[in-house]
Amino acid sequence: MHVGSFVLAAQFPGQGQGEALHRAVRSAQVTEEAGLDAVWLAEHHFVPYGTCPSAITLAALLLGRTSRIQVGTAVSVLPTVHPVALGEQAALLHVTSGGRFTLGVGRGGPWVDLEVFGAGLAAYEHGFPESLDLLVRWLREPAVAASGERFAFREVPVVPRPAEALTDAPGPEVVVACTSPASVRLAAEHGLSMLLGMHVGDEEKAEMIALWRRHARAAGRSADEIAGAAHVSAGVCQIADRGSEAVETLLKAMPGWLKQGLEAHMTVDGRVRAMRDPLAYTELLCGLHPVGTPRLCADRLAATSERTGISRFALLVEGSGDLTTTEENVRRLGAEVLPQLR
Repeated sequence: MHVGSFVLAAQFPGQGQGEALHRAVRSAQVTEEAGLDAVWLAEHHFVPYGTCPSAITLAALLLGRTSRIQVGTAVSVLPTVHPVALGEQAALLHVTSGGRFTLGVGRGGPWVDLEVFGAGLAAYEHGFPESLDLLVRWLREPAVAASGERFAFREVPVVPRPAEALTDAPGPEVVVACTSPASVRLAAEHGLSMLLGMHVGDEEKAEMIALWRRHARAAGRSADEIAGAAHVSAGVCQIADRGSEAVETLLKAMPGWLKQGLEAHMTVDGRVRAMRDPLAYTELLCGLHPVGTPRLCADRLAATSERTGISRFALLVEGSGDLTTTEENVRRLGAEVLPQLR
Protein backbone atom coordinates (compact mmCIF):
# COMPACT_ATOMS: atom_id res chain seq x y z
CA MET A 1 0.00 0.00 0.00
CA HIS A 2 1.27 3.46 -0.95
CA VAL A 3 0.00 6.49 0.94
CA GLY A 4 0.56 10.07 -0.13
CA SER A 5 -0.72 13.53 0.64
CA PHE A 6 -3.11 15.44 -1.62
CA VAL A 7 -2.32 19.17 -1.69
CA LEU A 8 -4.74 21.74 -3.09
CA ALA A 9 -3.11 24.96 -1.81
CA ALA A 10 -6.57 25.75 -0.49
CA GLN A 11 -7.24 29.35 0.48
CA PHE A 12 -9.38 29.36 3.62
CA PRO A 13 -11.44 32.42 4.60
CA GLY A 14 -9.23 35.18 5.96
CA GLN A 15 -6.07 33.79 4.39
CA GLY A 16 -3.93 35.20 1.61
CA GLN A 17 -2.95 33.32 -1.52
CA GLY A 18 0.72 33.34 -0.55
CA GLU A 19 -0.15 31.76 2.78
CA ALA A 20 -2.03 28.98 1.02
CA LEU A 21 0.87 28.30 -1.35
CA HIS A 22 3.40 28.32 1.49
CA ARG A 23 1.32 25.74 3.35
CA ALA A 24 1.18 23.63 0.18
CA VAL A 25 4.97 23.61 -0.22
CA ARG A 26 5.56 22.86 3.45
CA SER A 27 2.96 20.07 3.36
CA ALA A 28 4.84 18.42 0.52
CA GLN A 29 8.20 18.72 2.24
CA VAL A 30 6.81 17.27 5.46
CA THR A 31 5.24 14.46 3.42
CA GLU A 32 8.74 13.26 2.56
CA GLU A 33 10.08 13.83 6.08
CA ALA A 34 7.21 11.80 7.53
CA GLY A 35 7.95 8.75 5.37
CA LEU A 36 4.95 8.90 3.05
CA ASP A 37 5.25 7.70 -0.52
CA ALA A 38 3.96 10.56 -2.66
CA VAL A 39 2.49 14.02 -2.87
CA TRP A 40 -0.30 14.79 -5.34
CA LEU A 41 -0.89 18.38 -6.48
CA ALA A 42 -4.16 19.90 -7.62
CA GLU A 43 -4.66 22.63 -10.21
CA HIS A 44 -7.33 25.34 -10.32
CA HIS A 45 -7.80 28.71 -12.00
CA PHE A 46 -9.32 31.94 -10.71
CA VAL A 47 -10.83 30.45 -7.52
CA PRO A 48 -9.76 30.25 -3.85
CA TYR A 49 -10.75 26.56 -3.79
CA GLY A 50 -7.15 26.00 -4.87
CA THR A 51 -4.53 28.66 -5.55
CA CYS A 52 -2.11 26.55 -7.62
CA PRO A 53 -2.76 27.30 -11.32
CA SER A 54 -0.14 24.88 -12.64
CA ALA A 55 0.30 21.55 -10.90
CA ILE A 56 3.20 20.59 -13.15
CA THR A 57 5.08 23.80 -12.30
CA LEU A 58 4.65 23.20 -8.57
CA ALA A 59 5.69 19.59 -9.14
CA ALA A 60 8.96 20.80 -10.68
CA LEU A 61 9.66 22.91 -7.60
CA LEU A 62 8.91 20.06 -5.23
CA LEU A 63 10.96 17.52 -7.18
CA GLY A 64 13.87 19.88 -6.62
CA ARG A 65 13.18 20.15 -2.90
CA THR A 66 12.71 16.44 -2.27
CA SER A 67 14.83 13.40 -2.99
CA ARG A 68 12.70 10.29 -2.50
CA ILE A 69 8.95 10.67 -2.85
CA GLN A 70 6.91 10.47 -6.03
CA VAL A 71 5.41 13.80 -7.08
CA GLY A 72 2.24 13.74 -9.15
CA THR A 73 -0.37 16.08 -10.59
CA ALA A 74 -3.95 15.47 -9.52
CA VAL A 75 -4.66 16.74 -11.99
CA SER A 76 -3.33 18.73 -14.89
CA VAL A 77 -6.46 19.86 -16.75
CA LEU A 78 -5.97 18.61 -20.28
CA PRO A 79 -8.59 20.58 -22.28
CA THR A 80 -6.96 23.92 -21.41
CA VAL A 81 -3.41 23.00 -22.50
CA HIS A 82 -1.77 21.64 -25.63
CA PRO A 83 -1.04 17.93 -25.06
CA VAL A 84 2.41 18.21 -26.65
CA ALA A 85 3.39 21.14 -24.41
CA LEU A 86 2.25 19.18 -21.36
CA GLY A 87 3.98 16.05 -22.64
CA GLU A 88 7.26 17.90 -23.10
CA GLN A 89 7.10 19.18 -19.53
CA ALA A 90 6.24 15.73 -18.19
CA ALA A 91 9.11 14.14 -20.12
CA LEU A 92 11.50 16.79 -18.81
CA LEU A 93 10.50 16.09 -15.20
CA HIS A 94 10.64 12.34 -15.73
CA VAL A 95 14.16 12.45 -17.13
CA THR A 96 15.61 14.96 -14.68
CA SER A 97 14.01 13.44 -11.56
CA GLY A 98 15.00 9.86 -12.27
CA GLY A 99 11.41 8.76 -12.76
CA ARG A 100 9.85 10.37 -9.67
CA PHE A 101 7.14 12.26 -11.58
CA THR A 102 3.59 11.02 -12.25
CA LEU A 103 1.31 12.89 -14.64
CA GLY A 104 -2.31 12.85 -13.61
CA VAL A 105 -4.71 14.37 -16.13
CA GLY A 106 -8.41 15.11 -16.15
CA ARG A 107 -11.20 16.67 -18.17
CA GLY A 108 -11.88 19.45 -15.70
CA GLY A 109 -15.20 21.26 -15.82
CA PRO A 110 -17.18 23.67 -18.02
CA TRP A 111 -15.50 26.62 -16.37
CA VAL A 112 -14.53 30.05 -17.66
CA ASP A 113 -10.97 28.69 -17.95
CA LEU A 114 -11.99 27.38 -21.38
CA GLU A 115 -12.74 30.93 -22.52
CA VAL A 116 -9.67 32.52 -20.97
CA PHE A 117 -7.24 30.04 -22.50
CA GLY A 118 -9.01 29.94 -25.85
CA ALA A 119 -9.84 26.23 -25.76
CA GLY A 120 -13.60 26.64 -26.09
CA LEU A 121 -16.41 24.50 -24.74
CA ALA A 122 -15.86 21.83 -27.41
CA ALA A 123 -12.47 21.00 -25.90
CA TYR A 124 -14.25 20.05 -22.68
CA GLU A 125 -17.31 18.36 -24.17
CA HIS A 126 -15.71 16.43 -27.04
CA GLY A 127 -11.95 16.94 -27.17
CA PHE A 128 -10.63 14.99 -24.18
CA PRO A 129 -10.17 11.63 -25.98
CA GLU A 130 -8.14 13.23 -28.79
CA SER A 131 -6.00 15.17 -26.32
CA LEU A 132 -5.33 12.11 -24.17
CA ASP A 133 -4.40 9.97 -27.16
CA LEU A 134 -1.92 12.58 -28.42
CA LEU A 135 -0.42 13.01 -24.96
CA VAL A 136 0.11 9.28 -24.46
CA ARG A 137 1.66 8.87 -27.91
CA TRP A 138 4.03 11.75 -27.19
CA LEU A 139 5.23 10.05 -24.01
CA ARG A 140 5.67 6.62 -25.63
CA GLU A 141 6.90 7.16 -29.22
CA PRO A 142 10.13 8.62 -30.71
CA ALA A 143 8.28 10.86 -33.17
CA VAL A 144 4.67 12.01 -33.39
CA ALA A 145 2.31 13.50 -35.97
CA ALA A 146 -1.35 14.45 -35.56
CA SER A 147 -4.34 14.64 -37.90
CA GLY A 148 -7.29 15.09 -35.56
CA GLU A 149 -10.11 17.61 -35.34
CA ARG A 150 -8.32 19.82 -32.83
CA PHE A 151 -4.64 19.05 -33.42
CA ALA A 152 -2.98 18.56 -36.80
CA PHE A 153 0.74 18.82 -37.49
CA ARG A 154 3.55 17.12 -39.42
CA GLU A 155 5.71 14.50 -37.71
CA VAL A 156 8.21 15.94 -35.26
CA PRO A 157 10.76 14.22 -33.01
CA VAL A 158 10.07 13.89 -29.29
CA VAL A 159 12.72 15.82 -27.35
CA PRO A 160 13.55 14.93 -24.67
CA ARG A 161 12.48 11.33 -25.07
CA PRO A 162 11.16 9.93 -21.78
CA ALA A 163 12.81 6.60 -22.59
CA GLU A 164 16.21 8.31 -22.28
CA ALA A 165 15.81 8.57 -18.51
CA LEU A 166 18.12 6.44 -16.38
CA THR A 167 15.21 4.42 -15.02
CA ASP A 168 13.41 1.19 -15.84
CA ALA A 169 10.18 3.04 -16.63
CA PRO A 170 9.79 3.82 -20.36
CA GLY A 171 8.19 7.14 -19.52
CA PRO A 172 6.27 8.97 -16.80
CA GLU A 173 3.23 7.17 -15.49
CA VAL A 174 -0.05 8.70 -16.63
CA VAL A 175 -3.20 8.39 -14.53
CA VAL A 176 -6.65 9.64 -15.48
CA ALA A 177 -9.20 11.24 -13.16
CA CYS A 178 -12.41 9.29 -13.75
CA THR A 179 -15.89 10.40 -12.72
CA SER A 180 -18.06 8.78 -15.41
CA PRO A 181 -18.36 5.49 -17.33
CA ALA A 182 -16.99 7.26 -20.42
CA SER A 183 -13.81 8.35 -18.67
CA VAL A 184 -13.39 4.89 -17.12
CA ARG A 185 -13.60 3.32 -20.57
CA LEU A 186 -11.12 5.80 -22.02
CA ALA A 187 -8.58 5.12 -19.28
CA ALA A 188 -9.03 1.36 -19.65
CA GLU A 189 -8.57 1.40 -23.43
CA HIS A 190 -5.24 3.17 -22.96
CA GLY A 191 -4.25 0.88 -20.08
CA LEU A 192 -3.98 3.85 -17.70
CA SER A 193 -4.74 3.68 -13.99
CA MET A 194 -7.56 5.80 -12.58
CA LEU A 195 -7.67 8.53 -9.97
CA LEU A 196 -11.01 8.22 -8.17
CA GLY A 197 -12.55 11.18 -6.39
CA MET A 198 -13.04 11.72 -2.69
CA HIS A 199 -16.80 12.19 -3.08
CA VAL A 200 -17.52 8.50 -3.76
CA GLY A 201 -17.42 5.58 -1.36
CA ASP A 202 -15.90 2.13 -1.55
CA GLU A 203 -18.85 0.46 -3.28
CA GLU A 204 -18.88 2.90 -6.19
CA LYS A 205 -15.08 2.79 -6.49
CA ALA A 206 -15.19 -1.01 -6.63
CA GLU A 207 -17.81 -0.81 -9.41
CA MET A 208 -15.65 1.61 -11.39
CA ILE A 209 -12.63 -0.66 -11.10
CA ALA A 210 -14.68 -3.65 -12.24
CA LEU A 211 -15.88 -1.60 -15.23
CA TRP A 212 -12.29 -0.57 -15.99
CA ARG A 213 -11.21 -4.21 -16.03
CA ARG A 214 -14.02 -5.19 -18.41
CA HIS A 215 -13.13 -2.41 -20.84
CA ALA A 216 -9.40 -3.17 -20.56
CA ARG A 217 -10.01 -6.84 -21.45
CA ALA A 218 -12.23 -5.82 -24.37
CA ALA A 219 -9.46 -3.50 -25.61
CA GLY A 220 -6.99 -6.40 -25.63
CA ARG A 221 -4.98 -5.41 -22.58
CA SER A 222 -3.00 -8.31 -21.14
CA ALA A 223 -3.91 -10.05 -17.90
CA ASP A 224 -0.66 -8.89 -16.32
CA GLU A 225 -1.34 -5.29 -17.34
CA ILE A 226 -4.84 -5.41 -15.90
CA ALA A 227 -3.71 -7.04 -12.67
CA GLY A 228 -0.86 -4.56 -12.30
CA ALA A 229 -2.98 -1.42 -12.58
CA ALA A 230 -2.47 0.73 -9.50
CA HIS A 231 -5.53 2.92 -9.15
CA VAL A 232 -5.47 5.90 -6.79
CA SER A 233 -8.15 6.82 -4.28
CA ALA A 234 -8.44 10.45 -3.22
CA GLY A 235 -9.70 11.12 0.28
CA VAL A 236 -9.44 13.27 3.39
CA CYS A 237 -7.32 12.50 6.44
CA GLN A 238 -7.40 14.15 9.85
CA ILE A 239 -5.87 12.44 12.87
CA ALA A 240 -6.54 13.14 16.55
CA ASP A 241 -6.45 11.29 19.84
CA ARG A 242 -10.25 11.22 19.84
CA GLY A 243 -12.41 10.69 16.78
CA SER A 244 -14.76 13.53 17.68
CA GLU A 245 -11.80 15.90 17.86
CA ALA A 246 -10.69 15.04 14.32
CA VAL A 247 -14.21 15.53 12.95
CA GLU A 248 -14.61 18.81 14.83
CA THR A 249 -11.37 20.15 13.34
CA LEU A 250 -12.67 19.63 9.82
CA LEU A 251 -16.22 20.80 10.54
CA LYS A 252 -14.84 24.08 11.85
CA ALA A 253 -12.69 24.85 8.82
CA MET A 254 -13.75 22.99 5.69
CA PRO A 255 -17.33 24.28 5.17
CA GLY A 256 -16.13 27.88 5.01
CA TRP A 257 -13.43 26.99 2.50
CA LEU A 258 -15.80 24.86 0.42
CA LYS A 259 -18.49 27.56 0.33
CA GLN A 260 -16.04 30.27 -0.66
CA GLY A 261 -14.21 28.10 -3.15
CA LEU A 262 -17.09 26.36 -4.88
CA GLU A 263 -19.20 29.53 -5.19
CA ALA A 264 -16.34 31.19 -7.08
CA HIS A 265 -16.49 28.72 -9.99
CA MET A 266 -17.96 30.41 -13.08
CA THR A 267 -19.30 28.35 -15.99
CA VAL A 268 -18.19 29.32 -19.48
CA ASP A 269 -21.69 29.23 -20.98
CA GLY A 270 -23.80 30.40 -18.05
CA ARG A 271 -25.19 26.96 -17.25
CA VAL A 272 -26.43 26.54 -13.71
CA ARG A 273 -24.33 24.22 -11.55
CA ALA A 274 -25.81 22.85 -8.33
CA MET A 275 -23.40 23.35 -5.43
CA ARG A 276 -23.05 20.81 -2.66
CA ASP A 277 -24.04 21.92 0.81
CA PRO A 278 -20.62 22.61 2.39
CA LEU A 279 -21.46 21.28 5.86
CA ALA A 280 -23.19 18.14 4.58
CA TYR A 281 -20.30 17.49 2.18
CA THR A 282 -17.76 17.82 4.99
CA GLU A 283 -19.77 15.40 7.11
CA LEU A 284 -19.89 12.96 4.17
CA LEU A 285 -16.11 13.11 3.75
CA CYS A 286 -15.55 12.56 7.46
CA GLY A 287 -17.67 9.41 7.26
CA LEU A 288 -16.00 8.00 4.15
CA HIS A 289 -12.34 8.59 4.87
CA PRO A 290 -9.62 8.23 7.55
CA VAL A 291 -10.81 10.91 9.95
CA GLY A 292 -10.36 9.96 13.59
CA THR A 293 -7.86 8.12 15.77
CA PRO A 294 -4.76 6.51 14.23
CA ARG A 295 -6.37 3.08 14.66
CA LEU A 296 -9.57 4.14 12.93
CA CYS A 297 -7.64 5.78 10.10
CA ALA A 298 -5.58 2.65 9.51
CA ASP A 299 -8.70 0.49 9.59
CA ARG A 300 -10.51 2.65 7.05
CA LEU A 301 -7.59 2.66 4.63
CA ALA A 302 -7.19 -1.10 4.96
CA ALA A 303 -10.93 -1.64 4.48
CA THR A 304 -11.01 0.48 1.32
CA SER A 305 -8.05 -1.42 -0.08
CA GLU A 306 -9.67 -4.77 0.69
CA ARG A 307 -13.07 -3.83 -0.74
CA THR A 308 -11.79 -2.19 -3.91
CA GLY A 309 -8.30 -3.51 -4.61
CA ILE A 310 -6.96 0.06 -4.54
CA SER A 311 -3.31 0.22 -3.53
CA ARG A 312 -2.60 3.95 -3.58
CA PHE A 313 -4.12 6.81 -1.62
CA ALA A 314 -3.93 10.58 -2.05
CA LEU A 315 -5.14 12.09 1.21
CA LEU A 316 -6.10 15.73 1.69
CA VAL A 317 -4.18 16.70 4.81
CA GLU A 318 -4.78 20.48 4.93
CA GLY A 319 -8.45 20.37 5.91
CA SER A 320 -7.78 22.32 9.10
CA GLY A 321 -6.54 25.29 7.09
CA ASP A 322 -3.73 25.76 9.60
CA LEU A 323 -0.06 25.17 8.77
CA THR A 324 1.00 23.85 12.18
CA THR A 325 -1.99 21.54 12.40
CA THR A 326 -1.39 20.32 8.84
CA GLU A 327 2.26 19.52 9.54
CA GLU A 328 1.30 17.61 12.69
CA ASN A 329 -1.38 15.75 10.76
CA VAL A 330 1.10 14.59 8.13
CA ARG A 331 3.68 13.55 10.72
CA ARG A 332 1.09 11.52 12.64
CA LEU A 333 -0.01 9.87 9.41
CA GLY A 334 3.55 8.73 8.86
CA ALA A 335 4.38 7.79 12.44
CA GLU A 336 1.13 6.34 13.75
CA VAL A 337 -0.94 5.12 10.78
CA LEU A 338 1.50 3.81 8.18
CA PRO A 339 3.19 1.31 10.53
CA GLN A 340 -0.20 -0.31 11.13
CA LEU A 341 -0.65 -0.78 7.39
CA ARG A 342 2.79 -2.21 6.70
